[in-house]
Amino acid sequence: MRVGVHTGEVELDGSAVRGLAVHIGARIAAEAAAGDVLVTSTVKDLVAGSGLVFAGRGRRSLKGVPGAWDTFSASAPGSALAI
Repeated sequence: MRVGVHTGEVELDGSAVRGLAVHIGARIAAEAAAGDVLVTSTVKDLVAGSGLVFAGRGRRSLKGVPGAWDTFSASAPGSALAI
């Protein structure tokens, strides 16, 4: 399993969820390795104090998304595995 997490505004179009945040989340998931939870710096900043552990995974350009994005793997405290 690969997980990509981003947070931001979304647009609802009937039962479809659209918008740049959805696109970024999908692109981050595509960048994740098997068994990895990859998050954007937006998510990392929003969950400060949660106890999650983050390791820098580099700055990435995401297809169809402006700019470059800092990414981090997320894991539970004391765990070598991603959550």
